[in-house]
Amino acid sequence: MSTFAWLTGRGPALSHSQLQRRRQLPSAAALSEQPLSRQRVVVLDLETSGLDMRRDQVLSIGAVVIDNGAIDLGQQFECTLQREGHQASASTLIHGIAPSAIANGVEPAEALLGFMQFLGDSPLLACHAGFDQRMLARALKQSLGYRLQHAFFDVAELAPLLCPEAAIRNGGLDQWTDYFGLQVQERHHASADALVTAELALILFSKARRQHLDSLYAIDQRLHGWRRRQQAHSL
Repeated sequence: MSTFAWLTGRGPALSHSQLQRRRQLPSAAALSEQPLSRQRVVVLDLETSGLDMRRDQVLSIGAVVIDNGAIDLGQQFECTLQREGHQASASTLIHGIAPSAIANGVEPAEALLGFMQFLGDSPLLACHAGFDQRMLARALKQSLGYRLQHAFFDVAELAPLLCPEAAIRNGGLDQWTDYFGLQVQERHHASADALVTAELALILFSKARRQHLDSLYAIDQRLHGWRRRQQAHSL
């Protein structure tokens, strides 16, 4: 952090250059009827210190890009965030990020600014996206004073919507990769999980097009109706 830090109201202390970068972040794009083959989507996975969305912290961000109907391996983001005083816990056995790696990570405001610049105005996609969305939004608010407004899509919702014949309810990444026969080399690593989520998303986008859902806007509209039916069946 620069010695010339600026206190933005009651928000975090940011340097002049960080404030400038934050101001220049593009606004989230509204969902459009642009064909899926031309849509840029950022596929995200987070590793966190635990599952408590009010107290735990983002430790690592991994993201890949789907663009022009394919995974663009030239557009990837991976970053471990510095967290002072972080100690090994039960979650360390899952994500495998050593406390020494976190101590030597990137300062949170810098890491999150870097990710938001990488994201641009694109929509986001994740597996069980509600958790990632809330954890990312909280981290952005705490470290940057920034409000996340980007659209989020959840593979765990898209898969049963588009593949009801699978009869998988509340499935996670492992269940759906097994169902589609995807080979997973590594799990519980942010970049590796983002990549397999992107592979799964491409399969689902192909199925969406066959069901005449060739835009994120059309998929979003179908999801609204699907959620209402799910809620009605659960009553």
